[in-house]
Amino acid sequence: MLMQEFGDKVSPTVFEKVGVKERHISDTAQPGSLLALQAAEKLFAEHSIERNEIDALIYCSFHHDYIIPSTSCVLQHKLGLNENIATYDLTFGCSGYVYALSLAKSIIQSLGFKKVMLLTSTALTKFIHPHDHASRIIFGDAGSATLVGQEENTEKGIRDFVFGTDGSGFEKIIIRHGADSKKVSEESLLEKKDEYGNVYSDAHLFMDGQGVLTFTMKKIPVLIDDTLRKNNLSKSDIDLFVLHQANNFMNEQVRKIAGIEKEKFYSHIENYGNTVQASIPIALKAAIAEGKIKSGSKIFVAGFGVGLSWCATVINF
Repeated sequence: MLMQEFGDKVSPTVFEKVGVKERHISDTAQPGSLLALQAAEKLFAEHSIERNEIDALIYCSFHHDYIIPSTSCVLQHKLGLNENIATYDLTFGCSGYVYALSLAKSIIQSLGFKKVMLLTSTALTKFIHPHDHASRIIFGDAGSATLVGQEENTEKGIRDFVFGTDGSGFEKIIIRHGADSKKVSEESLLEKKDEYGNVYSDAHLFMDGQGVLTFTMKKIPVLIDDTLRKNNLSKSDIDLFVLHQANNFMNEQVRKIAGIEKEKFYSHIENYGNTVQASIPIALKAAIAEGKIKSGSKIFVAGFGVGLSWCATVINF
C-alpha cells in the first residue's frame, strides 16, 4: 500500500485527495513496450482473434525501443502478425488513447481495414525521481490492448471527435533532457526542489501540478460540452463518463464544473494510479466487468494532459 511505502513523507490528506491506494511498477530493465506486448498476447489468449486477421497495429506510447525503427514494427514481428499490415507509432501521453481511437476509426473508414489493434504502454515511473513524492504517489505503469473493427450495426461504434492542442503549455508536463532538443549530460542529473520539497532533475519527469489543474478546469468541461454538441447529445443521453484517470481530486472538480451526476462519472484509479495512455482502456474494461457498460450503452471518453492536448468522443457499445 502507498501509505506504508511513503510513511510520514506524504500526509494522509494528500492520499485521500489523490485517491490512489496502490499502483504497479514495471521492471526498469525492461522496455516500456513489453507492457503493450503482454497486453496484446493476453487479448489473443482471451478472445477468438486470429493474428492473420489484423490489418493494422497502432502503438501509442512515449516509450520506444529504438530511435529507429518504429516500435510498432518491432511489435508486429514479436506478435507474429502478417507482413501485409500497416503499423503506426503514436507518441502521445494522457490524451493518447482517444487520439489513437480516432486514427483507428479513420483508417477503417478510409482504407477499408476490418480489424485494427490498438496498443498502449506506460512505464513512466522509471523517469520519476525517487524523492518526487508528488508524482510517485500518482503514477503507475500499465499496458493495454484494444481491438477496433468494422461495425455492421449502425447503432454501434465510435462517434465524432473533438480535439484540442495548446503547445504553449508543453513544459507543464515534461522530461526536459534525453531527446534531440537536450541530450543527457552531468548537468541533467543535478537535483532541484520545488516549493513543496519534491526532488526532480532535467532527466526526470517534471509536472507543474497547479498549471495542469488550471488547464484541466478551463478546457475539459468545455470539451465535454463541445463533444456532446457535435454528436447531437445531451449529458442525460450518456450512460457513463470515463475520463482519463488523472487523480480523484482533479476529475471530481471537472465533474462538478461540468454538472455531471456522480453516478454517471466513473473512477477507477484506486488500485492502478494514473496510467497515462492506459488509464481509459483499463477503466472501460473494469466498468464492463462491473456491469456499468452494457450493449446499447453510450459512453463518453476523454483524454487530456501532456502536450498540452485533449480529445473526446462518444462510443455506442
